Amino acid sequence: MRPRRLIVLSAPSGAGKTTVARYLLETIPGAVFSVSATTRPRRNGEVDGRDYHFLSREEFEQKIARGELVEYEEIFGNYYGTLRQPTVQALQEGKVMIFDVDVRGALSLRRAFPEDTFLLFIAPPSLEELERRLRHRGTESEEQIQRRLARAALELSYQNQFDAVIVNDNLARTLEQARTLVEQVLRGEERVAAQNNQ
Repeated sequence: MRPRRLIVLSAPSGAGKTTVARYLLETIPGAVFSVSATTRPRRNGEVDGRDYHFLSREEFEQKIARGELVEYEEIFGNYYGTLRQPTVQALQEGKVMIFDVDVRGALSLRRAFPEDTFLLFIAPPSLEELERRLRHRGTESEEQIQRRLARAALELSYQNQFDAVIVNDNLARTLEQARTLVEQVLRGEERVAAQNNQ
């Protein structure tokens, strides 16, 4: 089994996938991050091309029309998507690319690159714990929290379509599980790895 070099992480907001993605980038030699494109406003401290490719709605829709996105979705009024060219280039150069995308985006990536994509779902221990984490962040209004929780329930229903699932009930353990799993995937051992983590 050949290695799958597109490592795609999905999880409900607040489940910890961004933390896992950062850890993998730090610990997997040569791994690069897939920078998503979005139409949402830039937040303080964010850098274009590092955090996101920030595009106007018109620019994003032109890229959709030209087939320049592997996947995209409109979430809470803003577009998010994965640019095709950097993904193809990473594969051509033999790089490991880490993705932090929503569940539908993950499934679209697998459809586009079926031989190269490994899907890893990071699940919260429960919706109650997820709500506690979202409230603890203190970055969202009550309405936004309720929308995220409703979306989380939908996202959790997709987890059985992923190659592996890790329940993030202990962050240190989750990070080590994710790293070990990805190392197995890159050695072409993902069937064993997936069974061990379901």
